[in-house]
Amino acid sequence: MKRYIIKRIVQMIPVLILVSIFSFMIIHFAPGDPLNMYIRPDMTQQEINELRVDLGLDGTIVEQYFAWLKNVCKGNFGNSLINHQPVASQIFSKLPATILLMGTSFVLSVLVAIPLGLWSGMKKNKMTDQVISILAYIGISIPAFWLGLMLIIVFALNLHWLPSNGMRTVGVKSVFDVAKHLILPGIVLSIGNMSVFTRYIRSNTISQLEEEYVLTARSKGITERKIMLKHVLKNCLLPVITLAGMNLASLVTGSFIIESVFGWPGMGTLGMSAINSRDYPMIMAFTMLSCLILIIGNLIADLLYGIADPRIKQGGKKNW
Repeated sequence: MKRYIIKRIVQMIPVLILVSIFSFMIIHFAPGDPLNMYIRPDMTQQEINELRVDLGLDGTIVEQYFAWLKNVCKGNFGNSLINHQPVASQIFSKLPATILLMGTSFVLSVLVAIPLGLWSGMKKNKMTDQVISILAYIGISIPAFWLGLMLIIVFALNLHWLPSNGMRTVGVKSVFDVAKHLILPGIVLSIGNMSVFTRYIRSNTISQLEEEYVLTARSKGITERKIMLKHVLKNCLLPVITLAGMNLASLVTGSFIIESVFGWPGMGTLGMSAINSRDYPMIMAFTMLSCLILIIGNLIADLLYGIADPRIKQGGKKNW
């Protein structure tokens, strides 16, 4: 396993480099100039040129990229062009809030999708299956930002049951208060993955129920409940581990949008602010961290799959 982990870590390097190159090019080729935010009407051309040098925007794109890459290799992501504070410290101060939102959303989606998917698969083509399938398709199709706004209107503005934005109420410090603020964004962010997981588990359940080992177990008089819990459930959930790693991207991008809708003080809100203000160092750091989270998430999913299913480990033992 150590050999496999080292191999995957080495493979991360060219991926991260390619992502950084394309991201850097896209950001710098986009219309506009971040220097415009600093220019005053009374500034001379010499002062503007000096300001460009101070911000590190005087060189060519290639020169700027390699200067950025050199600093990153030293652990320095630079300072924000807006507030001149270190980019890394700002991002890592927001990271816990984003992890809390993503973690809550993931756990919620799995806990709801497992029973719904199994139930839908057991009731194939019946009314229960049709209702769950329709709800899953709606969950996959509905725009997250629209759903978020509708929930804010209903539960925050009209019913006054839940807060509409932020992570804490001013002057209140309690876990319960954070949980109340987490309910709406957590639900909205979980809907998409919950729907995908439900459909996937349903498909696996139907497939497993047609396997010979299930038919044999039924012929021996084993109860349907025992067959589902002891055999079918395990085989249905194994592929979900890989699916969870693949859907980590939707959690990262989804949190970017949901945090903006609900004013959640995480990386998404910081990233949106950086994009609107053309804060190059902040955008690059945000992009690279998001990419790293996706790569590590997929690596963890592969490792968990190999641990949960020994056949995978045995089949690829040369790599492990």
